[in-house]
Amino acid sequence: MKSILAIDQGTTSTRSLVIDVQGRVAARAQVELPQSYPRPGWVEHDPEAIWRDVVATARQALAEAEAGGHEIAVIGIANQRETFVVWDRSTGRAVYPAIVWQDRRGAELCDRLAKEGSEQRVSEISGLVLDSYFSASKLAWLLDAVPGLRQRAEEGSVAFGTIDCFLLWKLTEGQVHATDPTNAARTLLFDIARMDWSEDLCRLFGVPRAMLPEVRDNDALFGVASAAVLGRAIPIRGMAGDQQAALIGQHCLSPGCIKITYGTGAFGLMHTGETISRSRHRLLSTVAYRAAARTCYALEGSIFVAGAGVQWLRDRLGIIGTAQETEALARSLPDNGGVYLVPAFSGLGTPHWDSNARALLCGMTLGTSAAHVVRALLEAVAYQSDELVGTMRADSGIGAALLRVDGGMAQNDWLCQFLADILATPVSRPANVEATALGAAFLAGTSAGIWQSLAHTPISAHGADFEPVLEPCERERLLGGWRDAVSRARQGAYQ
Repeated sequence: MKSILAIDQGTTSTRSLVIDVQGRVAARAQVELPQSYPRPGWVEHDPEAIWRDVVATARQALAEAEAGGHEIAVIGIANQRETFVVWDRSTGRAVYPAIVWQDRRGAELCDRLAKEGSEQRVSEISGLVLDSYFSASKLAWLLDAVPGLRQRAEEGSVAFGTIDCFLLWKLTEGQVHATDPTNAARTLLFDIARMDWSEDLCRLFGVPRAMLPEVRDNDALFGVASAAVLGRAIPIRGMAGDQQAALIGQHCLSPGCIKITYGTGAFGLMHTGETISRSRHRLLSTVAYRAAARTCYALEGSIFVAGAGVQWLRDRLGIIGTAQETEALARSLPDNGGVYLVPAFSGLGTPHWDSNARALLCGMTLGTSAAHVVRALLEAVAYQSDELVGTMRADSGIGAALLRVDGGMAQNDWLCQFLADILATPVSRPANVEATALGAAFLAGTSAGIWQSLAHTPISAHGADFEPVLEPCERERLLGGWRDAVSRARQGAYQ
């Protein structure tokens, strides 16, 4: 049975799954990935820990699948986007910890460039907003922060890459330095119309072209994973950023389809076809995928904190022991008690793009309990989803009749029902919420000839549907409270 190894390296976990020709998960291995916060606003990962986890989970999943009669024909990779590594080409060792997409240390440079009038030009070329969420401003910081690094970058002795690129280098034992368009498009250095690195943006951020990877189609042959690494040589034939991979995994392959993946953050993409759709409301114009020599684009909205907020409740506040507890706690209350949580721990994303906003918990009384805080976090995810989808509808003119959801948080039935109520839109969840891994597998499998095309890949079995039942007046009351809380978080009224 020919199958695909899908490596899904995320912000808070690393997992490897073996996907069979029916799109079923034949084997899986997963480990949690810790984050470090060396200073306020800084978020880092250990690149070597990521690499060790990838190898360990891949070997475990391979062994389990092969014991069950599966032959692994090809590898697909999906990854947390924007997070990047700079490493020495001769040793393969990172020169600094991976700087995570949530990190805000590039905000000062972005603010300065915006004041100098660069924002419109940056957006025209990259499709993105000028924000430190993306890699370029933090890479500019790193080049100056590490002594001698800028010179080494100009000489080409160090390499830059998002996590997919770093893993590809390691899997091929330094033979291939390449990425794909969906990851390149998240750096603020890529021209999404020309599908190549932008000399103008590299110059603006002071990034030497010599350190940047080659950009290959999402379904290209990227190289061969070394037998010394995984125990057997396996071609790598598909790579994509996690959100674009989930778009493919959810079969959002035609204009107007919308999906939101609820992972560490929550990210919504609307397929917009083969032309770039420019947003009037600060959505991102980005590459959906380039496969079969065809480029498709998407509009994207970003919610910085979703599952990361659940981790915060567990690890920092200690009010839950597992993520699964959140559903029962939310159900235990008749309403939210007027409590709102704006989880702006890393600023606010779509449509605000406010890096100065700070997290806010408001509306508490002596009757407020831990359950209220948990429910407020879940509600915040839905309120932000409403902002995101509403912005997509306004930009595209398409009133999406259905929202497709996936990711770990999408397994929470209470949240899915609240999403349907707040968006006043039916929500559909597949039986297999591993859409990111499926997308990576579909790209690799079509490239290897396992499936004829992305349109011929298997559709996940039906999971659950959630229909809106909330009265419109109650919906508006809840959204009014949310808008007031967001205004306070942005104005610093909590200080």
